[in-house]
Amino acid sequence: MSRYARQEILPEVGTAGQSRLRRAHVAVIGAGGLGCPVLQYLVGAGVGRITLYDPDHVEESNLHRQPLYRMADITRPKAEAAAEALRRFNPEVQVSAHVAALHPGNAPALAQAADVVIDAADSFAVSYTLSDACRDAGTPLISASVLGQSGYAGGFCGPAPSLRAVFPELPATAATCASAGVFGPAVGLLGSLQAQLALQVLLGIGTPLGSLVTLDLSSLRFGGFSFLGTPEPQAIWPFLCPEMLRPEDLVIELRDPEEAPRPIAPPARRLPPEEIGSLAPGPGQRVVLCCATGLRAWRAATQLQAGGVDTIALMAAKACA
Repeated sequence: MSRYARQEILPEVGTAGQSRLRRAHVAVIGAGGLGCPVLQYLVGAGVGRITLYDPDHVEESNLHRQPLYRMADITRPKAEAAAEALRRFNPEVQVSAHVAALHPGNAPALAQAADVVIDAADSFAVSYTLSDACRDAGTPLISASVLGQSGYAGGFCGPAPSLRAVFPELPATAATCASAGVFGPAVGLLGSLQAQLALQVLLGIGTPLGSLVTLDLSSLRFGGFSFLGTPEPQAIWPFLCPEMLRPEDLVIELRDPEEAPRPIAPPARRLPPEEIGSLAPGPGQRVVLCCATGLRAWRAATQLQAGGVDTIALMAAKACA
């Protein structure tokens, strides 16, 4: 009996499918509540190569929903602790751990190199950055989001519409698990679903791309829909990191000095969000709006667009750290 016997016996898998998984390369962004079940099930399934990005360190508050970690891992980089645990679990799988954030500068190369990208980062700026990179590379993206007892998981990009096509507008708030709370089983279910969707993409079974599954455990309801054929937005505001700025850009720092003593980039001009309507860029000049998460920048961009400014980009400082 081999490690994968219960999986290989499935007619959708077989020895040929198991060989496909062994040759596959999956990039996983985030080793938190979603990333832990994703990583455990992909490594358990025998996916041959996993590239993991996560800049954070293990905290005691993570342990109720991130079962890869133990008390002894507290203060360790999540990427390194996760990779160590996964190698013990299945030494056949190659896990490359990067204690670093996913940002607009490194996302394109990552999307080009992977067979599937999994967004488990709990940051809409990272989600949109990954969606843009995967759309351009033609790489499938499995993305999920969860707060409290509800959330979704879906398959985007590749031959399917991007995340921006399905969610063209940002949420009203930038709530995260840290600020709004989450049940461990809810995030575990959605992370497991992401792993299932990724395996289906790698094996070429089912219709994971162009489908979205919703979950509301407070009422014990599952739902979902197909979004195949959804049009892409005609214009998008890309997320940038500081090294992607041009000398002629008009960079606006929306954070006040107390929140950000130093602007994200030296040429940045501070401007409170409520004064964004007074901005007067030169003809064709790109306006780059910066805040912590990207939410204030997105709202400011909406105002500028309504005033006739067409060339806009965003920076989320937390996603560029």
